[in-house]
Amino acid sequence: MIPMVDLKRQYARLKSRIDKALGEALEQTQFILGPNVGKLEEEVAAYHKLTHAVGCANGTDALLLALRACGIGPGDEVITTPFTFIATAEVAAQIGARAVFVDICPDTFNIDPDKIEAKITPRTKAIVPVHLFGHPADMDAICAIAKKHGLFVIEDCAQAFGATYRGQAVGTFGDTGCFSFFPSKNLGCYGDGGIVITGSEPLAAKVKMLRNHGSAVRYYHSEVGYNSRLDELQAAILRVKLPEIDEANDARRANAAAYCAALAGGDILLPSERPDCRHVYHQFTLRVKNRQTVADALAAAGIASAVYYPVPLHRQDVFVRMYGPQESLPVAEACAAEVLSLPMFPELTPEEIRRITDVIRNVRF
Repeated sequence: MIPMVDLKRQYARLKSRIDKALGEALEQTQFILGPNVGKLEEEVAAYHKLTHAVGCANGTDALLLALRACGIGPGDEVITTPFTFIATAEVAAQIGARAVFVDICPDTFNIDPDKIEAKITPRTKAIVPVHLFGHPADMDAICAIAKKHGLFVIEDCAQAFGATYRGQAVGTFGDTGCFSFFPSKNLGCYGDGGIVITGSEPLAAKVKMLRNHGSAVRYYHSEVGYNSRLDELQAAILRVKLPEIDEANDARRANAAAYCAALAGGDILLPSERPDCRHVYHQFTLRVKNRQTVADALAAAGIASAVYYPVPLHRQDVFVRMYGPQESLPVAEACAAEVLSLPMFPELTPEEIRRITDVIRNVRF
């Protein structure tokens, strides 16, 4: 069986270092906001050449805390993509704001900047671009629109740690960058975890307060906050993995190149990488007309595949109930009907890629 991601191989490679880091953390017995959390925050901030990083419980909370820190709340609108995991829009609804969906670019699966301004209203407070599957969104255009209209930019970088746009790391263009450390992510822990990065001292202070029950000073609470602290043991694991994230991303890129070379010239739309972007291939996602036939052939050969995402957010029952019938977003809808993601992780071998691509090439299109 070839899985979508093989965390056992990763752990086997890092076992001695991870076990040592966990043992030291257990010996220290500082489990809540302990030294590993503080050091990881410093290291993630330094990696991004920013002044602040604030760990939190998961990537969804990273987005939620960032929205709250920017003062977004009931009655406000947040512009985002319909082609992403529900967390991106879910957090807006949780604080009484409304997610306004804009169609996507067919080559990158990311929000189409040319369609954003038509959705801006007096209630719009932020744009939340998603760097989907590890490909950076068009941040120059998005930030220019945000500046013109006085909007916050909150980057959803859950799938894109280490990706760059014009040589600059994603998460550093907007007011905040929000990351997930879910185990399958290209930088993942062995549980839940997330982090918010920013160059703003006031935003960092607000996120830090909100993650800890709205408290900046123990037992003194200025706002209703959350219990959203990054776990010390997960931080220890991430500190082992962080120094080799660029190497791991390079391996993903090499695997993607091997996939593309083997599948070129057929009736499959392969992932693209725009000039001046560094795609980190959290997922390797094709577009194919007879998706189920391909998925069935892979499954019969013991090879996993997955559909990210079968239903765009503007068509999800929950948002149709909340916002009423939504206009068609044809690119997102077409992508949702055709996308198929193949196994992708740094330890994937050339032989496994050959097995996978051989199966796909033998499918009748």
